[in-house]
Formats: sequence, C-alpha cells, structure tokens
Amino acid sequence: MRLRAFTDFAATLLPQETAYLLSVQKFADPIKCSILERLHENCKSIDTFIAYDEAIDKRKYSSLKNWIKERLEENDVDIQFEWMNDMERKILTDSIVPEEERLLFRTIRHFQSTHFFFIKFYELVQAFRHFLLIRLRRDDHRLANDFVTKHKEQYARSKQTYEQLHEATLDIVEQYATGSGESIQWQQWLAEVFYDESLDGLNRYYALIRLIFVHLNYGQYAPLLEKFEYWDTVLGRGQYYSRRVLLNYYSQRLLLHSKFKDYEKAAYYGYLSVRGKNSDYIFYVNNLAAVLLRGKRYAAALEVMKAAYPDVKNIRNFHNKIGYVAFYIKCLYANRQYKNAESYAATFLKAYAREVFEYRWHLFFSAYFEVLFRQGKFGKLISIAQQYRLLERDVEYRKKTTYLPVIPWYYDLANYKESGKGLQAIANNMLQYILMLSPDSEKIPLLGEFLEETKETVPDIYRYVNSRLHEKGRGM
Repeated sequence: MRLRAFTDFAATLLPQETAYLLSVQKFADPIKCSILERLHENCKSIDTFIAYDEAIDKRKYSSLKNWIKERLEENDVDIQFEWMNDMERKILTDSIVPEEERLLFRTIRHFQSTHFFFIKFYELVQAFRHFLLIRLRRDDHRLANDFVTKHKEQYARSKQTYEQLHEATLDIVEQYATGSGESIQWQQWLAEVFYDESLDGLNRYYALIRLIFVHLNYGQYAPLLEKFEYWDTVLGRGQYYSRRVLLNYYSQRLLLHSKFKDYEKAAYYGYLSVRGKNSDYIFYVNNLAAVLLRGKRYAAALEVMKAAYPDVKNIRNFHNKIGYVAFYIKCLYANRQYKNAESYAATFLKAYAREVFEYRWHLFFSAYFEVLFRQGKFGKLISIAQQYRLLERDVEYRKKTTYLPVIPWYYDLANYKESGKGLQAIANNMLQYILMLSPDSEKIPLLGEFLEETKETVPDIYRYVNSRLHEKGRGM
C-alpha cells in the first residue's frame, strides 16, 4: 500500500479524537476535508474499513497527519500537566528562562478554572508569585497575584471536593472489595459533582469513576447509561481531551454493556480501549477477551490475547498479569487447545506460585481446573487442590461478593469421577447453593454455564440439578 504509513497512523486514532478534529478544522481544501471525514468513519468502525484514495497527492496525507498530531497534542491535558510540572520545577530551582516566562504569563491570562488540571495550575501560579515578588517584579507579580486572588474561592472549593472524594472512595472501595459497609450515601453527591460544569475536570472525572463503582456495588446499571452518553458528548467536544481518559472511558463502557449482556457493543468499546497502550493496556485486553468469550467469539478472543503476549512478559503488575494468564488459558480452552492450555497453566504456576496466591489464585485455578476436568485428569486436579490447600483458601474467599463455588465443585466432581461415590450429596449441595441466590442474581447464568460445561462428564448430576430447578420454577 502506498499509504501504509498514513493508514497505520489513522488506525490508532479514536472516534472522539476524530470527532473533535472535524469540529475544529477550517480547511479551505475540500480534499483534506474528505480525507478527514473518511478517517472518522474508519475510526468509528471496528469490522469495516474504507480504503483511502491513492490517487490523491501523498503530500496531502502527510500534511493532514502532521496537522492531526499538532491539534491533539496542543489540546491534550496530560501534556499540559507535564508542562505545568516542568514549569514548577524550573521556578523552584530558579532555572526558568524568559521565553518560558512569557508562555506562562500568556497561559495565566487565558486559563479557566474549569480546566482538567486547574488545581495543579493554581498551585503553579502560587509558586510563580513567590518567585516574582522576591525579585521585585511588581507588575508581573500583580498579574500572578490577581489570578490567585480571583480564583481563590474556586481553588478552595476544588480542593475540598478533591478531599471529600477521597472520603467517599474509602467507603466505595471497602464495599467493592469486601462486600461490607455501604456506599449508596455518596451517590447523589457524586452525581452533583459529575454534572457540575463549573468545577474542574479532574474532580468531575473522579466523581464519574466512583459513581460507576457505586452503581456496580448495588447492581444499578441503567442510570449509568445517561451519564456515559453525557460524558461521550463532553469528550467529543475535545473537552478534557487525553488518550488516557478516552481509553479508560471505553473500558468502562465495555463493563457497562457487558452487564446488560450486550456483548457486541461491549466488544466494540473493548476494541477501542486497546488501540493505545498505557499502564492499563493488559487490564483492557483482559476485559475485551472476557467479553469476546461471553459472546462466543472464541477465535477473536484468542487473537486478542496473542497480540498482547509480548507486552505481558515485562509488566510488573501481577494482578493484571495473572488475569491475562487466566483468560489466555480460557481462550485456549474455548478453542479446544486443551494440552496447550494445561501446559501454559502448569508452567506459569511453577514459576509464579507465590504471586498467584498473593493476587488472583481463585481466577487462575478456576481456569486451570476447567482444563484439567475437560481432559478427565481428575487425579491431577485433586492432587493440586490438596497440595495448595485450595479448599481451605476457598472458605476465606467466600466473603467476596463475586465468589462462585467452582473450586470446591470441581474438586467434588473430580472425587466423584475417581471414586464413583457421593453423587447425591454433591448434587444436593449444588442445588442448595443455587436456590440460595435470588432468581435475578448475576451468578445464576455463570453457574448455568458451569453445569453446561460439566454435563458431558457428569450427566447424572446435571440432570438431577436441572430437573429440580425446573420443578421449583428456577430453570437455568
């Protein structure tokens, strides 16, 4: 392709980025406009691609590429934040130069208190004020001091909101992580912060993230749709622009749509979330693979995991790393690569047993046992469970709100296949646990999938549990 470089560059762009670019472009050249419009259509799509016109002068594509980079960089709040940090360092170390001072003065004149990093800029100007006053630069000091005085109340309000967000987060995370405590009391206040267009962007963004957690804590998903649509509009205007914020937004939308079991839309946002790579890239990859598996797009899920494999080898975040391994095992299993899945799991466990138990042992062994059970390696499954005392660990893990009893169920079923005993007790135990859950519990379909996966190996238990559930009007 003559336009390979431009096509590859365009494929990394995000829909909100191209929507913003279309809103600010003032091209007199209709050809450039048409290229940008096609680029936007391609960015919005995951499965289709309209080739760029090779008959157009290649220099127009090169010029447009440079323009896109410049517009996005000058609007990127993260780049602006790095500049603020650099200016603060130079002010505090007396190394700021005149040209940098002139840029800082221009920024002070036009800076708005609704900027994403308003708090940081206000504190930068406070430091600059000291720098100027001690040097008897009264006129320059007056400009900086006027800014500090004008925005003093807004700064205090932003700082107070920031601190209160931390207080809210303590309750929210405690409930999310342990299932204890309440966080619903913060819902209304967080919504007010999020919708308050007079506040700085960082506080509003933080409020949205915490609102998502609150709604997840209580299984309230519908109210989030309105908030995401509103935020989508804000980001489409280029307000608070940052690729980091956009990628996180797409990942959050994936989680929301997966809760509605709309796996197609969830996958759409998941694919957008992995167009860029940052410290959360593997986390986003794991979420996308999980959604693709839920949507039975097994080959696509494995392709996503394989594409991310080089990035996994060097990450130090073992929470995400073990999550990747578990979902990679699940993808291999879903694609009937049972021996590869077992070998990969065994090798990783041998190398990182300590980290597995420190971070995500339940997820890892759920995937590992699925592979062993499918292959009829019941003795090995039992041996591993006993070697690592998984049943004892499982008792403590039951406190988690997301807990599913797959570890003891695999162990009991493996024992039954080895000994031929305990069928009735195992079936009744499964039935009792399912009946304890509310009919609309999110765990019900997951346990239904577990029974479907194991029915070929233990058909008697599947038939017994399923028939009893139907008798009680609780079919899965």
